[in-house]
Amino acid sequence: MSDVAITTLLIVALFLILGSGVWIGLALAGVAWIGMSLFSSRPAGDAMAVTIWGASSSWTLTALPLFIWMGEVLFRTRLSEDMFKGLAPWMNRLPGRLLHTNIIGCAIFAAVSGSSAATCATIGKMTLPELGKRGYPENMVIGTLAGAGTLGLLIPPSIIMIVYGVSANVSIAQLFIAGVLPGIMLAVLFMAYVIIWSLLHPGAIPPADREYSFMQKVHESRHLIPVVLLIMAVLGSIYAGVATATEAAAIGVVGSLILATVQGSLNRTTFFESLMGATRLYCMIALILCGAQFLTLSMGYIGLPRHLAEWISGIGLSQFGLIVALMIFYVILGCFLDGISMVVLTMGVILPTVEKAGIDLLWFGIYIVLVVEMAQITPPIGFNLFVLQGMTRKQLTWIAKVTLPMFYLMIAAVLLVYFVPEIATWLPKQMKMG
Repeated sequence: MSDVAITTLLIVALFLILGSGVWIGLALAGVAWIGMSLFSSRPAGDAMAVTIWGASSSWTLTALPLFIWMGEVLFRTRLSEDMFKGLAPWMNRLPGRLLHTNIIGCAIFAAVSGSSAATCATIGKMTLPELGKRGYPENMVIGTLAGAGTLGLLIPPSIIMIVYGVSANVSIAQLFIAGVLPGIMLAVLFMAYVIIWSLLHPGAIPPADREYSFMQKVHESRHLIPVVLLIMAVLGSIYAGVATATEAAAIGVVGSLILATVQGSLNRTTFFESLMGATRLYCMIALILCGAQFLTLSMGYIGLPRHLAEWISGIGLSQFGLIVALMIFYVILGCFLDGISMVVLTMGVILPTVEKAGIDLLWFGIYIVLVVEMAQITPPIGFNLFVLQGMTRKQLTWIAKVTLPMFYLMIAAVLLVYFVPEIATWLPKQMKMG
């Protein structure tokens, strides 16, 4: 059979299995087993056992459940309420006023969460009722929240970065450092959009509910101290070179438990709820990773990645052409799969092509996170859209429509990072030199 026929057969098999309601991880493993059994001489069962053990026992992967647990603990504390109290007074003078709390709140929480859905849900729980009560335009409140929630993937620590680092054999600590400037840049783009929109619609933003003196603002900022200390402990330990990403995740869990205890929100129930929530989410991700790892091995035996890389090289796409083609490919893929599945499912096939095109894998990691962020707000599977639909009971199509400007801003961010790659690579180089 030709490569095209084999690829078509396996893609059809994958969609049939997924369509029948089988879990994604099992569907990936099933397709890998079919591919290996039909088109390779290696025994599929033996290969599956070795690959799944290798994928699930990686030490680097230990950071993943720890960061998820840290996010779950913080999800159950008063951290988000305190963040709103600390941020709101500083936003009153900016055009758009408290709409900016959505974006800055998501950026800050992203630095201790690692998950897009958790960032969107936690900040949404706090800002949606507050901004609704004050009469802010609903389309802007929900649109900015959906877009800014994706910062959970880009601003370290990031679950997707850990998954990419493991898949592409790239240093996770370097990826975390590389994500800082692009994360800040995207938050600034979102805030600039809110400012311009507010200036164009002057009557849409309600007046400030009260004026604060400078000292009052500083006094209210005390609510931000716990979260700032936690960010410094987690990211500072990585940047200072005293902890690996896995050790920093352990510091984050201990820090979040201490924070929850001091706030009085940690008891037996919340502790077990956070532990079980993290276990459930990690088991889902681990199963997807194992299935995808086996599928990557199966594809390797069949020879599809090599042939695909040769085919793309044969088309003669420039680096920019390849980046644009991959962006379109991932956005389409995001209509059917969640971010983690997209990364682990495609890395084995895409990486040889990317390396052949001479693209830096560290830079490519940040690019992948940006395009996966777009997929988080692409219907029908966009995770952030689901989270907001559950919280607001709005139509998915309406939420997607009000989020569209954020989607365009992410395309602008991808182009900026492509034409100015130092946005992603400058900070890791400084850390290496230091």
